Amino acid sequence: MDQARENLDRLIQERGVNYSSVSRMLGRNAAYIQQYIRRGSPRELDEKDRLVLSRFFGVDEKELGAPTRREGPVVQLVQVPILDVDASAGHGALAEMESQCSQFGFEENWLRRLTASKASSLSIIHVVGESMEPTLHDGDEVLVDLGDGQSRLRDGIYVLRMDDALSVKRIAIEPQGRKVSVTSDNPTHQSWTGLDRRNINIVGRVLWFGRQL
Repeated sequence: MDQARENLDRLIQERGVNYSSVSRMLGRNAAYIQQYIRRGSPRELDEKDRLVLSRFFGVDEKELGAPTRREGPVVQLVQVPILDVDASAGHGALAEMESQCSQFGFEENWLRRLTASKASSLSIIHVVGESMEPTLHDGDEVLVDLGDGQSRLRDGIYVLRMDDALSVKRIAIEPQGRKVSVTSDNPTHQSWTGLDRRNINIVGRVLWFGRQL
């Protein structure tokens, strides 16, 4: 008799019930439990039967033959700080308090598909305003790569420091590569063209955004 059968037989004796009553509790024929314990048929309890029995006797299902569940691989999360800073997508927001207020974990391999930068170069900040709609909305959170800035400037969405405020804007390299355009996706908001790229104060490139539905 294997351990699961021995355990069930012992529990039945301790509870003061009999094989047939336990079988009927499971909706089985009266000989079901006796055949399982004494003759080894069936070889294993049905999963539903095992659950009912474990609850009836107040024991873990493993005592009645439940397989040991294999633990999945440990997922490594890279913790990225969410800064107490707003990046304006419109009227401007002063960045006076760049203190960390919480963190968000990204799966490491997923994050590496976005950037090769170290976690210390990444931050999440909030978007304020509507100048980047429909791409970014007021209240969105954006992941910013602070290590991807002026030296690698290319077409994309960036966080800029403009007039002592942080702003989210789209940057496009103009023909010849010497000048850039800083634009708002919302056509009702201001855009600039023909700017000297050396005069653009880049904070970092926007890699990803999150939004509440």
